[in-house]
Amino acid sequence: MEADFVIVGAGSAGCAMAYRLSEAGCSVIVIEHGGTDWGPFIQMPGALSFPMNMARYDWGYRSEPEPHLNNRQLATPRGKVIGGSSSINGMVYVRGHAGDFDYWAEQGADGWSYADVLPYYKRMENWTSGGRGGDPAWRGTDGPLHVTRGPGKNPLTQAFIDAGVQAGYPMTEDYNGQQQEGVGPFDATIKDGVRWSAANAYLRPALKRDNCTLVNALARKVVMRDGRATGVEVSRRGRVEVIEARAEVILAASSINSPKLLMLSGIGPAAHLAEHGIEVVADRPGVGQNLQDHLELYIQMAASKPVSLYRYWNIPGKGFVGTQWLLAKLGLGASNQFESGGFIRSAAGIRYPDIQFHFLPIAVRYDGQAAADGHGYQAHVGPMRSKSRGQVTLRSANPGEAPKIEFNYMSHPDDWEEFRTCIRLTREIFGQEAFAPYAKHEIQPGADVQTDAELDAFIAEHAESAYHPCGTARMGRANDAMAVVDPECRVIGVEGLRLADSSIFPRITNGNLNAPSIMVGEKAADHILGRDPLARDNAEPWVHPNWRTAQR
Repeated sequence: MEADFVIVGAGSAGCAMAYRLSEAGCSVIVIEHGGTDWGPFIQMPGALSFPMNMARYDWGYRSEPEPHLNNRQLATPRGKVIGGSSSINGMVYVRGHAGDFDYWAEQGADGWSYADVLPYYKRMENWTSGGRGGDPAWRGTDGPLHVTRGPGKNPLTQAFIDAGVQAGYPMTEDYNGQQQEGVGPFDATIKDGVRWSAANAYLRPALKRDNCTLVNALARKVVMRDGRATGVEVSRRGRVEVIEARAEVILAASSINSPKLLMLSGIGPAAHLAEHGIEVVADRPGVGQNLQDHLELYIQMAASKPVSLYRYWNIPGKGFVGTQWLLAKLGLGASNQFESGGFIRSAAGIRYPDIQFHFLPIAVRYDGQAAADGHGYQAHVGPMRSKSRGQVTLRSANPGEAPKIEFNYMSHPDDWEEFRTCIRLTREIFGQEAFAPYAKHEIQPGADVQTDAELDAFIAEHAESAYHPCGTARMGRANDAMAVVDPECRVIGVEGLRLADSSIFPRITNGNLNAPSIMVGEKAADHILGRDPLARDNAEPWVHPNWRTAQR
């Protein structure tokens, strides 16, 4: 078993690289531990709460007890299936703000500013607005990744946009275009009523080529010879084998599993590797450090009218939705239901948004448990740029054992202030005239939870991960001691090894991470192929003219 390039992980970035490298005529083997994504639980957008709670599709990771969140262990789902986490996520498509990528470049990720990455977003997208606005000049229309908008027919979906405008925030027709800031319709990776995962967009077309092969196996470590990666050791059908790479090994196994694999291969903090009896190939103290995520709360309201999706939250209702989708790929099952939302700034003096809203026209948890109050609606809200940092470390040298995941959530005092602001600003939007016909009472936190101390207690007990881990092998200049990959995604200190997935983000981006993860795969493919990057796009993103003095 050998190829020019061996890619570990058939997730968002891995699928994109398999597509582009095989398109260029290179032979590619993709190693994926998970199985097939066939079946309605993954392919039907409306069933999104199922796959991330199924051991068949999810690695099933949990954080260590989080000291600032009442020692709760938070679920950390990662896709163990072709398509990776793009096969089990909420399908919300967010590029990130221009300021995120300009910050990356300032921190040493040369060539990754917004002007550098915008052409890759355009290359990968096949975007349609679904008749709900947007700016085609900022979008791509012939890439592999189909992005569209739900119909927005539920009156609550539009009420959120109207209420945001009534509260004084701008309306933005395309938060992935010139203006992220504001409220408006949401984009989703859905095509013709089907989840358009990285597997559907990139891997399936790649596997139709003779030079791309998928191998179902567990990667154990990168095989190193004289400081060079030459292959990947895997467990397959009960045997240990080596898959050889003639040119390069590429890790794209997630921000949890990629640093784990580096450390198992002898690349990481030398003292930590020595603790587990692993021979040090390259002492890179940044491996597994800089772990970041988005936390969020569900601010839930009970509805005074039966307008929410709760009417389908029973066996006959779910049967109707499922049948309609199976027969025609239409109806509620054809949408992720995150059809409106927004990005706002928490205070004057913040240059670009630091709070995200996902609006959902039902009061329900991620695990599919509906609120006891029946009809309702909710906003998922949380800060975008937490200052807290965590780490991923080895529990043992056994490749089959889960790593230790310590997010260290809410360890910075600013996080608490930002989260209280999130709750209060959400309540203000829900209190606008647009929601007057529907508002009954607040389910959570509840109208009696008002003081800082009461809000802090609610946050500590109810904050949940938005499932956006990243940053554990961050990109930087080769002379940066804490950088793990250089701006061409080469692992610093070894030859023939690259890493390209959300691990390399110097700092978490605004919004959901699927889009920037795919973009990383697209751009990394050009670096791997030795091509000149796409020409910079210097389109000027919108920034609130009074951001220094006004919050909205």
